[in-house]
Amino acid sequence: MQRQDKSNRKGKITIFILCLSTLLLGSLMIYNFALAQDPVLYWGTSGDKVYQVQKRLKDWGYYTGPLDGYFGSQMSAAVQKFQRYNGLTADGVVGEQTWQALGLATPAPRNTYTGSSRGFVSNRDAVNLLARVIMGEAADEPYTGKVAVGAVILNRTRHAGFPSTLAGVIYQPSAFESVANGQYNRPLDPEAIRAAQDALAGYDPTGGALYFWNPSKPVSPWIWSRPIVGQIGRHVFAY
Repeated sequence: MQRQDKSNRKGKITIFILCLSTLLLGSLMIYNFALAQDPVLYWGTSGDKVYQVQKRLKDWGYYTGPLDGYFGSQMSAAVQKFQRYNGLTADGVVGEQTWQALGLATPAPRNTYTGSSRGFVSNRDAVNLLARVIMGEAADEPYTGKVAVGAVILNRTRHAGFPSTLAGVIYQPSAFESVANGQYNRPLDPEAIRAAQDALAGYDPTGGALYFWNPSKPVSPWIWSRPIVGQIGRHVFAY
């Protein structure tokens, strides 16, 4: 009987420890998820986060007002303009999707569960985004040329002179003709998807190029001042 009581006590203690561990782990997950979220900004809010968005919008040509950290009428108009250009709901509110498109979203802590891919661009989304630009910019190029276009976009995300996210680079004003003229929305073909996958896997036929252009089309004379890597198909690539 005494042995059975000891066994029951051990069982209860074990269950208690398991329940406590589960509770603590769940609390930690919720806490880490909260840390990963950015505040919702709207007309009348102010602070460092507003300044951060103002600076990004000003750098990209959407905002012409003062960098004062206050969300006023000019800021609201700039946010709506950015949202319209990037296919977002133009409500003038900087929420999760707008933070993401600006390339300013705070990433969740590593190795934490967030319940979804919130705050991140999933691999599938990254392939889709990249493949669309490849399709729009290089549909008639050889396969290596398609991968090269994808590589240039990815190289920009790692360069201080460009947005740090894939969406930020792709939707930067006037960066890609296919985004501006709608060719970006063409149906994808398997080769564009495969080229995007190869570029994301690290294949870079350009050796780190940041620019590409078709010399048979009108381009800014400035672009020819860049150090040229070479030509693949009809595109010239440069640093």
